[in-house]
Amino acid sequence: MNGNQQSAKMWAGRFREPLNATFEQWQRSFPFDVRLLAQEVAASKAHAKAIAAAGILTEAELATMVGGLDEVLALSGTDWHATVASAPEAEDIHHFVEMQLTKAIGTLALKLHTGRSRNEQIATDMRLFVRDAIDVTAKGLRAWALALVELAEQAGDAVMPSYTHLQRAEPVLVAHWLLAYVAMIERDIARLADSRRRMNFCPLGSGAVAGATLALDRAIAARELGFDGPTPNSMDATSDRDFMLEFTQCLATMGVHISRFAEELTIYSTAEFGFLDLPEAFSTGSSAMPQKKNPDFTELLRGKSARLVGAATTLAVLMKGLPLAYNKDLQEGQEPVFDAADTAAGTLSILPAFTRSLKFNFVRMKTAATTGYLNAMAAATYLSNNGVPFRKAHEIVGNAVRLGLESGRELDALSLAELQGLSEAFGEDFYAAITLEATLDCHDVIGGTARVRVRTALAEARGRLAESAVTS
Repeated sequence: MNGNQQSAKMWAGRFREPLNATFEQWQRSFPFDVRLLAQEVAASKAHAKAIAAAGILTEAELATMVGGLDEVLALSGTDWHATVASAPEAEDIHHFVEMQLTKAIGTLALKLHTGRSRNEQIATDMRLFVRDAIDVTAKGLRAWALALVELAEQAGDAVMPSYTHLQRAEPVLVAHWLLAYVAMIERDIARLADSRRRMNFCPLGSGAVAGATLALDRAIAARELGFDGPTPNSMDATSDRDFMLEFTQCLATMGVHISRFAEELTIYSTAEFGFLDLPEAFSTGSSAMPQKKNPDFTELLRGKSARLVGAATTLAVLMKGLPLAYNKDLQEGQEPVFDAADTAAGTLSILPAFTRSLKFNFVRMKTAATTGYLNAMAAATYLSNNGVPFRKAHEIVGNAVRLGLESGRELDALSLAELQGLSEAFGEDFYAAITLEATLDCHDVIGGTARVRVRTALAEARGRLAESAVTS
């Protein structure tokens, strides 16, 4: 590295020995933080207005600087690889923008760094990136939730077995099952919104660690960038990555929900279950077995969730031992966030269309829901409603199930005489109490699978999603 190259560094004044060439390339963040160009330009414009208000720039200089920053953004385009290749000497996105701005407007560009540090710049850029990514993710989640609601509405009163311990439990409406995932999605959206509120404060004006050395009005930059206000502590602001950790943790939880949905669809699409036929547009075949249709999309959904969990884990491990304030380790936190945001965006760009294309075998599902004594709970409830203590009712119905198993009959095929041999509380009205419809409707509580409750829940879910789309 020659003297001119060394002096071009943003920190070069104190150093005389050139960087080891291999180390220089190894430690650069520009190959990945180049994607923060739009955020860096936006934050730089906001800072320019703040230092202009402090008397560092004239109005004419401010106009020239803002125009130059617009040129930098426009000239760089969206081809990140080409941008990186065009500036092999750029250490990071901050260095790149300063170099390009200098080419555009001359030495006036060097005034832009007055009163700021790269520590606060990257903290600001990453907040802007995460904030945008939260909005994109929430929009995608809302679209998926609406697709699930539409699918549930189309299912009407179709039934399926519910499962506990992966064993058939009780009949539920297919719509009720789908709404379980809508409930998860709504929590995901709420978590993202909550994390967005918590992180929406501007680090600009925090300096390297102790605060800016100019009497900056920090509210100017915060307002320009759409933050709720300035961060309250400069040491925390420059080293805080909680917002990145929270974001990836929210995505990890979202990924778990998506993976659970994918797992159920994968299982339900097998010949052993036969509850649905996965759409060909989202499946592939086997290169060896001509008959195969593989659930590639749902399997990849499970796999992608691992990346999301991994990003959150990486950030937690990265941050857990860092002293205040900024440390270079934090540079390693950017790529997991980028990868998690990309993984979430890619997944949610496909999920709504995939969900709408699902076709269920309602006949097969109903058969599974009406065999295997799934009305046993309704039978015990019948006895309980006729004065039998529930623990005793549970035992009596268990004996009835055993009788059915031994004779190969369902509960509704047992004679009244056989039932009354187990308990005199059984009457002719017992059979009406254990029909499929009665078994569903006996769960007539908020959140239950009774048909009237599910219809209400569907309407309420659609209303909440429509309202959140307007207020977001």
